[in-house]
Amino acid sequence: MRRTLPLIALLIACAAPSVRAAEPAAKTRVFEMRTYHTLPGRLDALNKRFREHTNTLFVKHGMDLIGYWTPKDKPDTLVYILAYPSHESAKASWKAFGSDPVWKKAQAESEKDGKIVAKVESVFLDPTDYSPIK
Repeated sequence: MRRTLPLIALLIACAAPSVRAAEPAAKTRVFEMRTYHTLPGRLDALNKRFREHTNTLFVKHGMDLIGYWTPKDKPDTLVYILAYPSHESAKASWKAFGSDPVWKKAQAESEKDGKIVAKVESVFLDPTDYSPIK
């Protein structure tokens, strides 16, 4: 038991900074939550496009991938969050992504059987001072 106490103390000390109150003047990222409503039955095609093309291009254009979800009560919907150093960098990343010839080709190929996305919603988020992720 005596040997495990120093290890436990070390683990608590290492974890503590992630749950402490925010330190002043900490630079935070800006997050974007995007919701894609697909046409009926097209979620698999959207997931395939993200898996095989979109994520790689997001990273190429300076977007940090935070997470992706499919709501249990909303079929044909994908929700995901990206992070950027600033709102301005988000705009620049999206502009570069949208004009990337690799993206244009991937989009065209993935939509050869019809359009995938019916509606996109985007919300930019600033983390609160007590948010564990910044």
